[in-house]
Amino acid sequence: MTAPRATPGGIREVGVVNWLACRAAGRAAGTGPPNLFLTLARRRGLFRGWLWFAGHLMPGGTLPRRDTELVILRVAHLRDCRYEFGHHVRLARRAGVREPDVERLKAGPDADGWTPRERAVLTAADRLHAEQDLDDETWTRLRTHLTEAECVELTMLAAHYEMLATVITTLRVQPDRPRRPAGGR
Repeated sequence: MTAPRATPGGIREVGVVNWLACRAAGRAAGTGPPNLFLTLARRRGLFRGWLWFAGHLMPGGTLPRRDTELVILRVAHLRDCRYEFGHHVRLARRAGVREPDVERLKAGPDADGWTPRERAVLTAADRLHAEQDLDDETWTRLRTHLTEAECVELTMLAAHYEMLATVITTLRVQPDRPRRPAGGR
């Protein structure tokens, strides 16, 4: 990856409130303040608006957290967005997504081992990525597992992470380093 096009801001560039939000996000993720957050926080008000919106999708969405993380990981994989993929592999572990799931996810929704619901959700993520739409067959299959409101949320979730992958890739956001254990160097 080349050098970042927009560097992560420090406390002066992002402001105290955003700095504290970035630190809290890093603690939750097991890293320092995420480079993505510190980069986006250079536009202070926009960052807070985005954070509020994004938080309503993850972790505050109504879809089961495992489904949410599978969609995010699939979009990140399809977009070859290593930053988002690596970040969410760590978060997905807490939602019950194990290493074999992550490997199977790379193969896609047709891989053996997915539940019918997971296959429907992942197929929807693939179609949204490839076509920015869902054909009637995909929609019908999805609706056998999700309510109409959940389908709205799933569509917004996948589209949001497509947008985020574009931002991360374009700005060349660098990977986050895992936080050092207390007392470590």
